[in-house]
Amino acid sequence: MKRLQGAQLRCVPLENTASHLRSLAEIDARALGISRAKHHRYLIADGATRGVMLHAGDDCVGYAYVADGHIGPLAVMQRAVLGAAFRTALNLAAESGSPHVSAFLPGTCEAALSIAVELRMRITSPMVLMSTHDFGNWTQYLPRNPGFM
Repeated sequence: MKRLQGAQLRCVPLENTASHLRSLAEIDARALGISRAKHHRYLIADGATRGVMLHAGDDCVGYAYVADGHIGPLAVMQRAVLGAAFRTALNLAAESGSPHVSAFLPGTCEAALSIAVELRMRITSPMVLMSTHDFGNWTQYLPRNPGFM
């Protein structure tokens, strides 16, 4: 926690409301190009997962989920706020009391990778995601896990 310095975003607890679901859909459309509405309804209803809308000032710029110290999924509207979003999620994960903090970080997501390196996080499970077509902007999205995609 002492090393976790830098810009962070304001958190608003995620709720299963039309307004929040619309915001989530817009964020996913910008970051991934697809809807993840069913995933969001599942995660919002999961009592073990904490979901938040991320705000820069009055603007909703992303969302993040944290469960048992694991961050993800996390998505933002613009790649410029990914670093602040990841720091905010790391802070939420650290506050959860979990003995470990983790996240799946795409190799092209320099903002999150540089923060992870700065905080001395370790790579424990390297993976390769393959797709037959373009999928997502990996500078704006951190997955929950490969099976949840």
